[in-house]
Amino acid sequence: MFEQLYPILFLLLVAAGLAVIMAGASIFLGRRTSLGRKGQAYECGIEPEGSTKDPIPVKFFLVAISFILFDLEIIFLLPYAIVARDLGIYGLLAISFFVFVILIGYIYELGRGALKWG
Repeated sequence: MFEQLYPILFLLLVAAGLAVIMAGASIFLGRRTSLGRKGQAYECGIEPEGSTKDPIPVKFFLVAISFILFDLEIIFLLPYAIVARDLGIYGLLAISFFVFVILIGYIYELGRGALKWG
């Protein structure tokens, strides 16, 4: 019975070992910085503009929420893709309606300007 669990145990040991090796490598090989620079905001290696206390525009949250909603809706297409042949014409009509509803929401968002930054 325990013979079936050996591959899982081996996988866990390899994953834990790799995590320890990579953490140790980053400690020993990583670049050292002064304490003064650690408190600054990081913007892709360039000098930060403004303060980290500035408010974030609401547009950012609208785009982020839209991305999450559409991403979750698209995830529901994966189970359909797996069993598409078994569902037949009913499955095709159901998923067509689902995609149509997603498309209507996307067109509505484009019309309202939720994805424009300007």
